[in-house]
Amino acid sequence: MIPSRPLRVLLVTAAVAASLAACQRNEKKEAPAAPAASAHAVEGPLKYDSATPYAKVSLSLPEAVLSYPALYTPLYRDEVAKLKEYAEGAQADRTEAGSPEGMPPYEKTIVYGAPIETGRLFSLMRTDFDYSGGAHPNTVATGLLWDKSEGRRIAAADLFADKADKTNLERALCQAVNTAKTKRPGATPVSTTSGTWTCPKLKDVAVTLAPGSTPGKAGGLTFLLDAYAVGPYVEGAYYLTLPLSAFQSALSPEYAAEFAGAPTKAGDVTEDLRLKAPAA
Repeated sequence: MIPSRPLRVLLVTAAVAASLAACQRNEKKEAPAAPAASAHAVEGPLKYDSATPYAKVSLSLPEAVLSYPALYTPLYRDEVAKLKEYAEGAQADRTEAGSPEGMPPYEKTIVYGAPIETGRLFSLMRTDFDYSGGAHPNTVATGLLWDKSEGRRIAAADLFADKADKTNLERALCQAVNTAKTKRPGATPVSTTSGTWTCPKLKDVAVTLAPGSTPGKAGGLTFLLDAYAVGPYVEGAYYLTLPLSAFQSALSPEYAAEFAGAPTKAGDVTEDLRLKAPAA
C-alpha cells in the first residue's frame, strides 16, 4: 500500500529529524576530544628563588618541560622542597655552629638546561651548584630521561640492552677522557689498571642525549663526569659526547630508533654545556 502524500511528507520529515539527532549525538560524543591537546601542557612557574642571611637558593627549568605535566609537576615540587630543606639546614648550621665573620651565605643553584628531544625521549641536563663553606664550591651534573610514550622517567641503563657487551663503549669513553685531558695542562691520564685515577665505568656515569644532524633523533650520548671523577678538582668536569657508532650495538631495541646521524659536536663539550650552567 502506497502512503498518502501527507503521510510521505511526515515520514521524510521524521527521517531527517532522526538523522540530525544522530549527527548531534555523534558531535556530543566527539566533543570531549577537543581539550585533549591542552592536556599535553600545563601552566606553572619555571623559576624559584629565595634568599636569607644564611642561604641563597634558586631553581630554573626550561619552558619545554611544561609540555609534560606528569614530569613537570613532581619535578618542580620536589626540587623546591629540596631547596627549602637546604635553606633551613643552612640556618641551623650557621646559627648553631657559628660562622666566620664576613662569610657569605651558603648557595645552591639548580639549573635544568635546554632539552634534547626525539620522537619518544625528552632529555635534560641538571646541574647542582653548591657552596656550603669549605675551600671551594662543587657542581654535580646529572641527566634526566623521560619516556614520552610511557609517561615515566627512565634510567640511563634502560637505553642499553640487558646483556649487551659494553666493553667497546667503556673503552671509547676512556679514550675520550684522555683525548680531552691532552688539552688541559697538567691533566693526569687515566687507565684501566689500578691507580689514583682510572677509566670510568658506565654504571657510575650520568648521561644525556646529544643533539644530532638528523631532525627528531639524537646524534649521540653525552657522558657527564664531575670534578674528581677522573682527575683532581683542579682539572674540572668532563662532559664528553660520543657518536652513535660508539654504542649503537649496545642499544636496547626499544630505544634504538631514537638515534641517527651524527652528533652536532663530538668529544669534549664541557665549555658548551657550562655556558648554560652556573660557574663553579
